[in-house]
Amino acid sequence: MASQDVLSQTSRLASSSALLQVLFRVVTFGLNAFTLRYLSRELIGVVNVRLTLLYSTVVFLAREAFRRACLSGSTKRNWTKTINLLWLTVPLGVFWSVFLGLVWLHLLEVPDPSVVPHYQAGVVAFGLSAIIELLGEPFWVLAQAHLFVRLKVIAESLSVVSKCILTVILVVLYPQWGLYIFSLAQLLYVSVLVMCYVIYFLMFLGSPEATKKSFPVARMKALLPNLVEDETFVNWKEARLTWSFFKQSFLKQILTEGERYVMTFLNVLNFADQGVYDVVNNLGSLVARFIFLPIEESFYVFFAKVLERGKNVKDQKQDDVAMAANVLELLLKLVLLIGLTITVFGYAYSQLALDIYGGSILSSGTGPDLLRCYSLYVLFLAINGVTECFAFALMCKEEVDRYNFVMLALSFTFLCVSYFLTHWYGSIGFILANCFNMGIRIAHSIHYIYSYFKESAYRPLAGLLPSPFLVLVYIMSGVITGFSEVFFCCDKGWMARLIHISMGALCFAATIVTMFCTETKLIHFVRSQ
Repeated sequence: MASQDVLSQTSRLASSSALLQVLFRVVTFGLNAFTLRYLSRELIGVVNVRLTLLYSTVVFLAREAFRRACLSGSTKRNWTKTINLLWLTVPLGVFWSVFLGLVWLHLLEVPDPSVVPHYQAGVVAFGLSAIIELLGEPFWVLAQAHLFVRLKVIAESLSVVSKCILTVILVVLYPQWGLYIFSLAQLLYVSVLVMCYVIYFLMFLGSPEATKKSFPVARMKALLPNLVEDETFVNWKEARLTWSFFKQSFLKQILTEGERYVMTFLNVLNFADQGVYDVVNNLGSLVARFIFLPIEESFYVFFAKVLERGKNVKDQKQDDVAMAANVLELLLKLVLLIGLTITVFGYAYSQLALDIYGGSILSSGTGPDLLRCYSLYVLFLAINGVTECFAFALMCKEEVDRYNFVMLALSFTFLCVSYFLTHWYGSIGFILANCFNMGIRIAHSIHYIYSYFKESAYRPLAGLLPSPFLVLVYIMSGVITGFSEVFFCCDKGWMARLIHISMGALCFAATIVTMFCTETKLIHFVRSQ
């Protein structure tokens, strides 16, 4: 597949994934706002922090390394061996689910049954849901490698909508069921997700469309583990790369979910405070989830396909190097501007957003300061996602192994910093520790990118330098909206709030107009791709 075709399809995948994430977040926020009025903060804290952490940890440790290894390189490979390797995620998931389930049941603090009933059933259900989702991993990787955009959108949309409908029905009719509600909804979610992929491939394989595309798999039996005569069961090069990524993924999970591990294992916040923190965290991570994550996932595939892993810049095709450098520069500029916009306007509108969304339960106390800090953290997330995406797509096995040692040291440091900052600043300490963590990771990735392109004529890191005039507009917008919040928000009535919103809208419009005038190359890229 030509590099330009890969770029075009990757852009479609990223934009479709972004729209999908918008749907997820909108539905989730509506669901949170709804359940806050029916269920206790303690119950929401246990579901959204404790049980979701169990599920995400099992899934991440079981499949993340396999995904990164099996999505690297060309689609022209021995897919039988790749599929065999991917099926190893299931026994690995069973191991992690049983092991971590026992930890969650016997080593962690058990919530009060009168406040959070059926905790044991919740642990079993969320662990089981992780195993069910892993059954669809070979289908997911095959679809992602061949850029099946529509399949991903439909499957994940149906599953999240099904989950939310069941949750709402059970919350209204049987609120006393407690964790049974979320357990059943989670099991429905993963079941619908896996079935969508299975049904699609049942219909697609052997069809004229599959033949026309020269799809490498001809029948469903080929998607099950198969022995290859006179050959090894798996591709050992992929297996070794998977092991390297596995060591890294273990550390990356600690860094990604570090604050939840600290909350879960060290009990620095009670379940009610965990519930508030999680709601604010989800609101703050809205843009990160529905824009930055799809960009990172999709363009990881792009960079891995266009450039060859482990080769220096001189040994690559120079046309591909030029395209990759240009795309990296523009992606950095895009996420930087989005992050700056969130940071500047998020500071002055955090309290208003929380007051509208959850009332005084969120807008009083530490809620607004939490969201303000998260607005700054979004900027770090934006830059880290793209820089790490490029680095991971190009690192050879030895470089991945070296990076694992960096991650090990960073994981330990992050957990220590999180613990102390939380004791000093409460839940805000988690976000400050995450900013520290992301800053170190960004510095490492930027050093890798600089070293990679040092011997070429390309300087993609220039994407991290916005126009000076645009920076000036950001500063003026921050000052104006900051004063507007002091004078008009948020206890002076709805008229004052509307004035505050209008001031922000004018500053935002001025910022967007300035972007269109000063960042013409980026605007052309976004419009064309």
